[in-house]
Amino acid sequence: MKSFAHFLLVLLLAYAAGMILPWWSVALVAFLVTLLMPLSPGKSFFSAFMGIFVLWMILAFYMDVRNDHLLANRMSEMILKVRSGPLMGVVSSFLGALVAGFAASTAAFVRAPKNAA
Repeated sequence: MKSFAHFLLVLLLAYAAGMILPWWSVALVAFLVTLLMPLSPGKSFFSAFMGIFVLWMILAFYMDVRNDHLLANRMSEMILKVRSGPLMGVVSSFLGALVAGFAASTAAFVRAPKNAA
C-alpha cells in the first residue's frame, strides 16, 4: 500500500511540477518523495519508474491525438527510422521513467542506514 501511495504522489507531483519546471523535474520529485516516504531501493525505483511512465504515456497520447499524430510520426521517422507515433511515446516515457527511477533509488540509498565497517 505504501508503494501505491508513493506511485500516486510521484505521478501527481511530477504533473504539477511539469507545468512550471523543465522535464528533469521528475527526478527532483521522485528524489524528494522517496526521501519523505522511505521505501527499499528496488521498490522506490519501480514505483517512481511506473509513476512517470504512466504519466508521460498519458501526456504523450493526449498530445499526439490533439495534433492528429503529425509530430510524433515525423519525430519517430527522424529518430527511430520507423513511422510509429505510439512507439515514440513509449521510448520517451521509458527514458523519463528511467531518470525518475534512478533518482528515487538514489534517495533510498541515501536514506539507508550506514553499516560501520
